[in-house]
Amino acid sequence: MKICIYGAGAIGGYLGVQLARAGADVSLVARGAHLAAMKANGLRLLIGDEERVAHPRCTDNPAELGPQDFVIICLKAHSITGVIDAMQPLLGPKTRIVTAVNGIPYWYFYKHGNECEGSALESIDPGGRQWKELGPERAIGCVVYPATEIEAPGVIRHVYGDRFPLGEPSGEKSADVEALSAMFVKAGLQAPVLENIRDEIWLKLWGNVCFNPISALTHATLDVIGSDPGTRAVAKSMMVEAQTIAERFGIRFRVDVERRIEGARKVGAHKTSMLQDLERSRPMEIDPLVTVVQEMGTLSKIPTPSIDIVLALVAQRAKIAELY
Repeated sequence: MKICIYGAGAIGGYLGVQLARAGADVSLVARGAHLAAMKANGLRLLIGDEERVAHPRCTDNPAELGPQDFVIICLKAHSITGVIDAMQPLLGPKTRIVTAVNGIPYWYFYKHGNECEGSALESIDPGGRQWKELGPERAIGCVVYPATEIEAPGVIRHVYGDRFPLGEPSGEKSADVEALSAMFVKAGLQAPVLENIRDEIWLKLWGNVCFNPISALTHATLDVIGSDPGTRAVAKSMMVEAQTIAERFGIRFRVDVERRIEGARKVGAHKTSMLQDLERSRPMEIDPLVTVVQEMGTLSKIPTPSIDIVLALVAQRAKIAELY
């Protein structure tokens, strides 16, 4: 099985080591010092006290790799449009694209079955380029639950988690998704094939839509946001709006709002990905985590007053960060 991981950062590197050790023919697309270190010394994965090393092909030029069976996109969602052209040599007639990204993926309304069937979402796929040039028919959904970080160039630290739920947009259990799931399991990962991957996408997004921007605005960790009455109330208001939108599109949440907030609070003094990006002067994932929910609210004619306010504030925070 030929697998290219496009964006071999923290999550992509973790997957790369595990899949390579399980016998997959793995290639990694990366750049900079991280790429140089992987080429020189292999990719090191630290899990507890154990160090695992793999030596997959590594490049910043996907044209060197040729068509793949699976391309697993592990980039930040706002970066995907910028690499569509570079990704083309990886795509053969039967290549599947696995969207291991946060937020709503570009293929969301493919085989969805409502009045938005076939629609692209401008906030996450400007001009519909991903839809047209990557193709929704190639897509396999993937929700990323592990936490990992790049400890040094070429070195990935696993923090917690090993779960990567997978699913076809149509809900069918195809031979492709079953084969990919089996390879993930062989690699020591949990990869259940879900009949409705969109429910799982929304369950994770439900927390991200509020905790991420609130943390970027306040620099508070999850335990603080979930404990302080004020920030908890703002998070709940945003989540209620998001739930109304999601349910309008047929999503079913298996937990209620209070339980979801409490689950995040119990994670402890964890900095969200948006706060980490802000502190490292990286672009924040505002559009795939927040703007897209606002856009889907507009499509469904559901007002989002709390989301609108927090989105306006965090967007301004991002503009200020770019100046300094």
